[in-house]
Amino acid sequence: MNYHEIPFDKRIKENVRNYTLENLYPFDVLTDYCKALCAVTGVAILITERHGEKVVSIGGFAGFTPDVVANPGRKVQVYGRTIAHLYAETAKVPEDKKAAVEQLLDGSAKILSQWGEEAYLHRESSIYMDELEDKVGMQHIQTAKGEKEDALTGVFHKLYFEERMQIIDRSEVVPVAIINVNINDWKYVNDHYGDEESDRLIKTIASILKEKAKPDYVIGRVDGDVFIVLIPFAEDGEAERYTADVQEACNAYEDAVLAPSAACGVVYKTNVEERIADKLADAEYEMFNNKFAVKNMPGYRERLEHGRN
Repeated sequence: MNYHEIPFDKRIKENVRNYTLENLYPFDVLTDYCKALCAVTGVAILITERHGEKVVSIGGFAGFTPDVVANPGRKVQVYGRTIAHLYAETAKVPEDKKAAVEQLLDGSAKILSQWGEEAYLHRESSIYMDELEDKVGMQHIQTAKGEKEDALTGVFHKLYFEERMQIIDRSEVVPVAIINVNINDWKYVNDHYGDEESDRLIKTIASILKEKAKPDYVIGRVDGDVFIVLIPFAEDGEAERYTADVQEACNAYEDAVLAPSAACGVVYKTNVEERIADKLADAEYEMFNNKFAVKNMPGYRERLEHGRN
C-alpha cells in the first residue's frame, strides 16, 4: 500500500476500499452473532460483500440473488464506504413485534459498522507504525535490487509494476489478460500464527505464481496480500489455465502450518484504447466471485485450520 508516501488521514479515507469482510471480521464470531439474531427475532439473515457475494446465510435465502444497487438492504459502512450488505426476511415475524425487530436489525447494522471501523483503524495504525519503522531498511533493500522488486517476494513492487502497465498500454498490445490474485484468509494466518508465518504465506503464494508463469508474464505485488498478473498477447484459455495451475499447486502444498489458497479473477483488455488500470476493478470483482466459490468448497475450513489441531 506504500503507507509512507501519503498522509495517515488520507490513507484512512482511501485504503478502506481495499478491505473486505474477511479483513475486518472473524467469520466464526460474525456467524454466531447472526445465528443468535435469527434465533431471537425469528428472521432469516444474509450478509454479503460489497459487490453482493454471499458470506453468511442463516435461514431462507437459498434462492435469493442479491442486487446491491437496486436493493442494497442495510448497508454496513466503514469510514463512509460500504463494506457489506445485511438482508433480513421478516415475513414470519408477528406484526406486533415487527417494529422492534426492524429497530434491532438497524442497530445490528450500526454495530457491525462500528466494529468494522475499530478493526480497520487498529489494523491500519499498526501497519503504518510498522512501515515507518521499516522505511529506511526497506528503501535500502529496494535500491540494492534495482528498485524493481518487492523485498519480501521478489516480484515487481507496486510502483514499478504500474510503470510496466503503462508501457504495455503505450505499446498497444492486445489482448492482455489481467489477473487479480488475492490470498485467502491471510488475516487468519496472521491472527493465529503471527507475522512470520503470514509473511511466509505471502512468499509461498508469490513463489507459486512465479513457478507457474511463463517468462513474459508480468507479476506485481500491489497490496499486502494482493498480486496482479499481466499476460501480454494472451492465447485463448491461457490465463484460465494459469490460474487453475496456481490454485492446484496451492491445494497440493503440504506444510505443518500453512494451507495456501488463492482467489483469482481474470478479465481481458481487448481494445488498444482501453487502459489496464481501468480493468483492475473488473478483475477484482471476478476475484471476489471466485473467492466465494473457493472458500465454500468442502474441506476448505478444515484444511485452513489443520495447523491448530
